[in-house]
Amino acid sequence: MTDFITRLCDSVGAAHVLRGADMAGYLAEPRGKFTGRALAVVRPATVGEVASVLKLCSETRTQVVPQGGNTGLVGGQVSADAGAVILSLQRLNRLRELDPTSNSLVVEAGMTLAQAQQAAEAADRLFPLSLASEGSCTIGGNLATNAGGTGVIAYGMMRDLVLGLEVVLADGRILNGLSKLKKDNTGYDLKHLFIGSEGTLGIITAASLKLFARPQHVSLAFIGLASPAHALNLLKRSQAQAGERITAFELIPRIGIDFVARHAGKRDPLSRPHEWYVLIELSAPYSVLEEILAAALAAEQIEDAALAQSAQQALDFWALRDLMSEMQGREGGSIKNDVSVPVARVADFIAEACARVMAVMPGARMVPFGHVGDGNIHFNISQPLDMDKGEFLARWDEITGIVNGVVLEMQGSISAEHGIGQMKRELLAKVKDPVALEVMRALKATLDPLNILNPGKVI
Repeated sequence: MTDFITRLCDSVGAAHVLRGADMAGYLAEPRGKFTGRALAVVRPATVGEVASVLKLCSETRTQVVPQGGNTGLVGGQVSADAGAVILSLQRLNRLRELDPTSNSLVVEAGMTLAQAQQAAEAADRLFPLSLASEGSCTIGGNLATNAGGTGVIAYGMMRDLVLGLEVVLADGRILNGLSKLKKDNTGYDLKHLFIGSEGTLGIITAASLKLFARPQHVSLAFIGLASPAHALNLLKRSQAQAGERITAFELIPRIGIDFVARHAGKRDPLSRPHEWYVLIELSAPYSVLEEILAAALAAEQIEDAALAQSAQQALDFWALRDLMSEMQGREGGSIKNDVSVPVARVADFIAEACARVMAVMPGARMVPFGHVGDGNIHFNISQPLDMDKGEFLARWDEITGIVNGVVLEMQGSISAEHGIGQMKRELLAKVKDPVALEVMRALKATLDPLNILNPGKVI
């Protein structure tokens, strides 16, 4: 072991091989559901250093667990083996190239999402991926989990925002697939193997990302309405009138607003409480949004609305959405589900899943919210006020099983944007097409025959 640590230090510098108490911040994920162990945390700063570490780990059959900003919610970035190496990519964070003419941005995996957004903005371009954790999550992590966020309705998932990748394979070879080309029909498109693979097939070290023209107009409204069914009607109307100019359409329950108001001091911008809310953003003048809302009000699809009149008010509206998960944590235990169903089934899903959970846990506080425009609902449940937190969390598998049962009945997915990690690995084996699982395992065996890359995750 001493020789192995010495060789790690030779690869990245002794100051960037952490051991003992120095590893603490890398061993637990944000919700505290998974806490891990490791031999060392290694912090390379170049793709060459990553390759050197992987070559060494391949020679010694040492497990490697890649980690970006450590914001993942399914335990994919946590090491379970005391002999494993956690490969932190946070120092691999350079902007390699910005090409406004080609609308491309080449960044390293450790760059935060917010930094990538800022780099694009400096060139009067837009990188449209947007997440509540964008200040700390990294591009590599976004790629490894195929992140989604609020802009999927207009721009797609992370997979849709990538032109090319640089990847270090399990044996230390570097796959140079960086490209700025939108057309490259030269065989298999290998980048899609690694996007969403959660570091089980290779370590993404850099990416060429798609940029877009910055919208000339952005309009935002916070809307009160009666039910998710009314939200779907509003979505249909908005799409008919604004089309692809809808850049966000977020559903929020009243209880979520109450949590944010109570713990973050934010206020409901509408004059009275409503059962449900929608936050809608258009890349269009306010006149377009006003026309949609006026027609929806006349059709009794909405009850009230407030339009953001300033940049600060727009930030305040978004805070009501973005702070919801964090503030829910201050209400005690929460059981969280990241699922998707066909958009047309969103209202039915919420109603049925709420009813089934309440039948087995009276008093459970239901907090379903999310990206209605792409069918992704974060079906969260806060503990009943009269229930012990430990007792509540002990029923995690039972409750998520009920929710996932409804998801599968409606031809949905058990993971919409958070990935599989450790949390959903066993469930994936039960719900995934058997032939698809065989292909996934064959890919794993081919690219990582020694099973050193993030073992115990995904498959």
